[in-house]
Parts: sequence; C-alpha cells; structure tokens
Amino acid sequence: MRYRLLRPALGLLKPEAAHGFAILALRKGWVRGSAELDDPILATKVCGLAFPNPIGLAAGFDKNAEVMDASLALGFGFVEAGTVTPEPQPGNPKPRLFRLDSDRAAINRMGFNSGGLGRFCARLAARRVMRKPGIVGANLGKNRTTEDPIADYVRGIEAAAPLANYLVVNISSPNTPGLRSLQARAPIEALLKAALEARARSAREPLPPLFAKVGPDLGEDELRDIVEVATALGIDGLIIGNTTVTRPAGLKSRYRNEGGGLSGEPLMALSTACLATAHRLSRGKLTLIGCGGVASGADAYAKIRAGASLVQLYTAMVFDGPELIPRIKRELAALLRADGFKSVAEAVGEGVSS
Repeated sequence: MRYRLLRPALGLLKPEAAHGFAILALRKGWVRGSAELDDPILATKVCGLAFPNPIGLAAGFDKNAEVMDASLALGFGFVEAGTVTPEPQPGNPKPRLFRLDSDRAAINRMGFNSGGLGRFCARLAARRVMRKPGIVGANLGKNRTTEDPIADYVRGIEAAAPLANYLVVNISSPNTPGLRSLQARAPIEALLKAALEARARSAREPLPPLFAKVGPDLGEDELRDIVEVATALGIDGLIIGNTTVTRPAGLKSRYRNEGGGLSGEPLMALSTACLATAHRLSRGKLTLIGCGGVASGADAYAKIRAGASLVQLYTAMVFDGPELIPRIKRELAALLRADGFKSVAEAVGEGVSS
C-alpha cells in the first residue's frame, strides 16, 4: 500500500497516535518502499561500514527497535533505533508531541519513553541470529531518575555492543532533566572514557563505532571542548544535532511556543551551521553525521558539503511519507554529478572554508 492512501487517516489522528499507527503499518507490511536500486555514486564507506547510500533514519522513530528491517526496506542506507533507556519508563505526560504543519516541523517533549534494554536488545539479537542485512545503530540514553548517568550509558553499551552495527550515546535531548549538562567538557570526558571502556569489554570484533549525539544549540567554545575531547579519546564521531530549544523567527503554527525540542525544516540552518563549525574545528579528524531539517536532496547535499559523511532525517517523513527517500537519493546523486564528484566521500566538507 502507498503511504498517500494512508495519509488522510494519519492526519485525523493526534501526532503520537499517528506515530504508533505508522509503526504498526510498517510491522504489518502495509507500507512498502520503492524497488528502485541505489545509484552507485551514493555508496560510501564510513568507520569500516559499507553503506549503500548515506541517507539514514534518525533515532526517535523506532524507539523500541520494532521496525528496523521494514525501515531499511523503505530505502534508507541505515537506521538508528532508540533512544533506549536501561529500564522501561513512560516518558513525560501527554500531550508531548505537536505537529507544526504550516512550518513543516514538530515539537516533542517525549522524555525518553522507552520499553527498556531487555526487549530492545532481544530484537537486535534475533535480527543478528537471522543474519539480516543492513546497518542498524543503537541510540542509548539514561533513565530519568538515575543517580549515576554514566552507569546507565555503560549498561546500554555493554548490552548493545555485541548486537548493533554502531553505538550512539545521546547526551543532547532537551526533555530529560540534566541530560544536556553532560555536554560540558569534564562530564563528557568522563562519560566517553567510560563508554570506550565498556565497548572494549565486548567480545565482538571489530568493535562497533561509537558516536556521541550533541545538540545544535552549542556555542563555538562548547563545541570546541567536545571536539577536542572526542578527538583525544578516540571516539569515532559525532551526530550533529538533536532538536533545538530555540524558536526561529517566523514560525506560524499555534503550537510554536510549546515546550520541548523543535525538529523539521526550521532546524536546517542552525544544525548545518553547527555541523560546519564542528568539521572546521576537528579539521576533518572526526566522522560527522548531519541531522536536523533534511527534507530534500539539496538539504542532504548541504549537510555533506558542511562536513557530514552520513545524513539522517525523520520529521520530513511525517509530511512527505516514505516516497521522500528515493526522491532525496535521486536528487543527491544528480547534485554530486553536477559538481563533478564521483562519490559522496569526495564532497564531504567541500563547502567549509578552513
């Protein structure tokens, strides 16, 4: 079934109910992706992993790792499940998800609602036993009431490292109290050291790449601290960025002042500027994944030229459905060729002045 046939029904539902229905539709096979093959120019190798294309599904959609393979079948080059917390938790009170239709944006204050590591990792393990193809990342968070945030991340890494293709420590959601304070230099250094040690304890070879997901609201000095720590410790890279607590001028929706993190098209400029700064500060030594506001091939290309080796999206699918994915890939391939690039890797950071 095509998404456009389901969209009228989804539009009648409240946003969180619509999200739940979308997960159900993927689980049941009611929505399927295009059979279109990826253009060879989009294939890229990052951190030892071979991606058929650089367009990924961001964390937040498949929180409990329920539709990893159905999402890959939509045409994504990789998907990121989570954010998952060690113990199940309900998240923040409802309503906590708002669709800003006139702005092609969303605001959420979900609060890491999660089924917990047990069920999440059981699904990853079943997928691994079945030798399912495709790259799946695990995005890890902390429980709201934990007294030891680092211990929560260590627990997540120890559980997911043998099962996921890559790992992400999410320290930038604006909806969990105290979480973003982990982005300061001393806390992130302690966290990343513990995360690397936990990953090293995995019996898996090679070890899965480790990323930290940081927010787009960081100033240059804050971002410099993170880049220096990440480079010195040897983590594989950063995902830039999460949702923003700022509200860009010109938002039209009546929900524009709701509390929480803003995602979607209004986030594109802010997150891409932060990405370019991180690329400049790291001098290309860190792998960067660009996330925030991507809704077209031109947006994905802008992220790549700003320093992203891979690109993620989520909110744009709310408005355009899965048909967006093959369109973005076609547009990106055309833009790469128009500028004379023979691969995604050749274009990474080409729009950032040193």
